[in-house]
Amino acid sequence: MSGDSVDLGVDVTTSGGVATVTMRYPARRNALSLELREVLHDAVFDLMIDPEVRVLVLTGAEGVFSAGGDISGMDNLTTMAGRARLQRLHRLVRLLIEGEKPVIAAVEGYAVGAGMSLAAACDVVVAAEDVVWNCAFNKLGLMPDMAAIWTLPARMGLGRAKRLMLTSEQFDTDSAADWGLVEEVTEPGAALATAQGIAKTIAKRAPAAVALTKTWLSRGPMGLNEALAAEADAQAVLFQTEDFTEGRTAFMEKRVPEFKGR
Repeated sequence: MSGDSVDLGVDVTTSGGVATVTMRYPARRNALSLELREVLHDAVFDLMIDPEVRVLVLTGAEGVFSAGGDISGMDNLTTMAGRARLQRLHRLVRLLIEGEKPVIAAVEGYAVGAGMSLAAACDVVVAAEDVVWNCAFNKLGLMPDMAAIWTLPARMGLGRAKRLMLTSEQFDTDSAADWGLVEEVTEPGAALATAQGIAKTIAKRAPAAVALTKTWLSRGPMGLNEALAAEADAQAVLFQTEDFTEGRTAFMEKRVPEFKGR
């Protein structure tokens, strides 16, 4: 999947139930141009419905996750065109956040603006210690998008999210980990391998249980009664799956379960 005039596209490799999705737009440090957003959405959608894939790893080519939105493509935007642009982008955001399969971000180099938002929309973030982070939208006269006003407060708390959004201060991966934006810190160049290792672990778990856990968590904070009702409904379904039977049998037989996603 690639553009005709520039080196731009998305590369997908799969192994052991894990699909690695690599954004490629090296001329602009994998900036999220309109075309890259479209091919990324289509790739993620196809993988979400592929029965052979259980976990996705999202990364960027040539040692850079994403330098944000492609500013060169933002000229002469009317209010209606800007709204339509965001609504198309939101299809990708919803897939990452609400899709049934976990998505792990493997971040190297830069994750700024929309690149930071993209990482925050993933379920787990693995980042190299030298990554440059910045929620720099208001430097362009814009507010954070790609669901950052939902994901960042959920990850790091309202006060910290406000500070980052309002100041556009640059920060490092150690700070990002302390604040809850990053789950795993690696040496430079090791983020992808670490993310794939986590993905392989998740891929061994019962897919339906993973899917229901992720989708319920994506609905945000719930009251106790709502949470208990959701738990009862989901668990009652899981009790009827072949994977639960296999998991219970394997536990009793002291062996590793082989889940089939049924």
